[in-house]
Amino acid sequence: MRLIILGPPGAGKGTQAARIAERLSIPAISTGDIFRSNIKNETELGLKVKDILASGGYVPDEVTNEIVEDRLDWPDAAGGFLLDGYPRTAGQVEALDEMLARHGHRLDAVLELEVDDDAIVERLLKRAETEGRSDDTEDVIRERQAIYYRETAPLSHHYDEVGLLVRVDGMGELDKVTDRLVEALPAHPSP
Repeated sequence: MRLIILGPPGAGKGTQAARIAERLSIPAISTGDIFRSNIKNETELGLKVKDILASGGYVPDEVTNEIVEDRLDWPDAAGGFLLDGYPRTAGQVEALDEMLARHGHRLDAVLELEVDDDAIVERLLKRAETEGRSDDTEDVIRERQAIYYRETAPLSHHYDEVGLLVRVDGMGELDKVTDRLVEALPAHPSP
């Protein structure tokens, strides 16, 4: 199954992506995790994106597209994947469609977690405290939300128009949200 999970930063996409991916035996691919790993290891990519992420911005499409295309070529993604944090822009949607088409694939569904903005801010501030994530200050969180609504939220409209979007209530206990997401998946994946 080839899936995308959408939702504002802090909606629980990473947590739910890992849970769904485990249930479906597919990799959860998070561009944020890839970027943070590169920053931690001080790779060329890490140095390039460190300042962008620290200010709450997004990495340019061409860099992100290249990273995603490379990751989708790994053997564990041959039978499917769940993308978290990608695509974020119309250009990335187009790039992903082209990547999949080159291999004779298409998306099965786009899951969108719906959550309350104030709950997200509270959730991210707690995460920043417990995980020591310096990139999660309230100002940065609010900036990410503004960028999300301006640039990424229109993607849900696109995926709704092409019949792939499934909106799921992202509030409540983790297990219940996971169950709602799994129940929302199509019964039969595409080839």
